[in-house]
Amino acid sequence: MCCAANKNKELIKLLQRAYSEELLASYQYWLGAQVAEGACLDETKSELLEHYEEEFEHAKLLSDKIIALGGSPVITPREWYDHAPEGFAAPSDPQTKTLLEQNIKGEQGAIGFYNEILEFLGECDCSTYKMIEQIRNDEIKHEEDLTGILNKL
Repeated sequence: MCCAANKNKELIKLLQRAYSEELLASYQYWLGAQVAEGACLDETKSELLEHYEEEFEHAKLLSDKIIALGGSPVITPREWYDHAPEGFAAPSDPQTKTLLEQNIKGEQGAIGFYNEILEFLGECDCSTYKMIEQIRNDEIKHEEDLTGILNKL
């Protein structure tokens, strides 16, 4: 639990946002892999599918934590949008360069948001802090992976 009841409620809201954004990111990665065209195609598709799985795992971790804190995960896709200001970047241009750029931008937003959660937590909740720190580190690696492919184009 967090230090104070009001902080716990705010933490649940932050985690619901993160959960919603992870689910949207997971779908964005999966869909991008399905429609991708262009240079470095196999490597891009493989990376997008790997990130799809990892983002979904993040959502599962966040859901478990929300429930452990006494909240409930956001249950409908429509509500995911309400909770996720970063939103969803539809792959309307299937070129690998565009898909990589969209997903890099999404990762940068996620990294910034997870840094905000870490700042909010401070020393309040060690287990949640460690989980968010690991997810943030995964997002940093995702950004690096995608940038590496983009630099090959």
